Amino acid sequence: MDLSLKWHKHRLDLGGRTHLTGILNVTPDSFSDGGRYFSEAKAVARGIEMARDGADIIDVGGESTRPYSERLSTEEEMARVVPVIRRLSRKISIPISIDTYKSKVAREALAAGASIINDISAMRLDPRMADVAAEAGVPVILMHMQGTPENMQLNPRYDDLHGEIITFFKDAVKRCKSAGIKEHMIILDPGIGFGKTFDHNLSVIHQLKKFQALQKPLLVGPSNKAFIGKILGKEAHERDTGTMAAVAACVMNGAHIVRVHNVKLAAETVKVIDAVLRERANETVPG
Repeated sequence: MDLSLKWHKHRLDLGGRTHLTGILNVTPDSFSDGGRYFSEAKAVARGIEMARDGADIIDVGGESTRPYSERLSTEEEMARVVPVIRRLSRKISIPISIDTYKSKVAREALAAGASIINDISAMRLDPRMADVAAEAGVPVILMHMQGTPENMQLNPRYDDLHGEIITFFKDAVKRCKSAGIKEHMIILDPGIGFGKTFDHNLSVIHQLKKFQALQKPLLVGPSNKAFIGKILGKEAHERDTGTMAAVAACVMNGAHIVRVHNVKLAAETVKVIDAVLRERANETVPG
């Protein structure tokens, strides 16, 4: 299965080493680092730092999608992310993804220098999003989420967790292809923490290989999530060690990209895990 992505001036060979997406929240209220990079100058500096630390993608978001969060206006979201993307894209050579479910925000972000669309709604909340992606010819990240950020954690229930996520992804891929998005430009994210209980999150990570049947690159974002806090009894900003353990589990179980806040630690973590996986792949049976 060829997992290389080539578009415009960018290329990601996802079938080799694990790739890293660095999270850049230009928000005052993110669950993990709200307010830390809210100013344009601090956000740009952080993006440059993550690129130097080993990020392959910088994911810029202007609206918090933590559980029970409220929607942000399109105008406010654009005011937060577009200036940062415009300045950052002139400073780094790696692709920038725009984390949004609003087509107008995505269009403006792409014009400013973004080159990937990361949509937590898998292009369901704004039907024009798929058209924007198709016209731009950029990769899309489709995330599974049960419900919306406002209600996704009220009472998430599944009769068949993995089967329902797979069906969701098949429908999302079909919808994107109908809009003209090339199938090889689609990345799937099972949505850790989005409409899932503690047990659901652990099960998704444990059974990631089930999603490989869809023959698409898998991106997983366990960074600082609540399930780690529940296991360790730690606040979001204290979860680096737990996050790296989750990152290792994701990579061992089939993730091609992991989305993290602490890129420097994650780069070291995946380098070791990738080496272990290469050794296992090279093993020969005696005889």
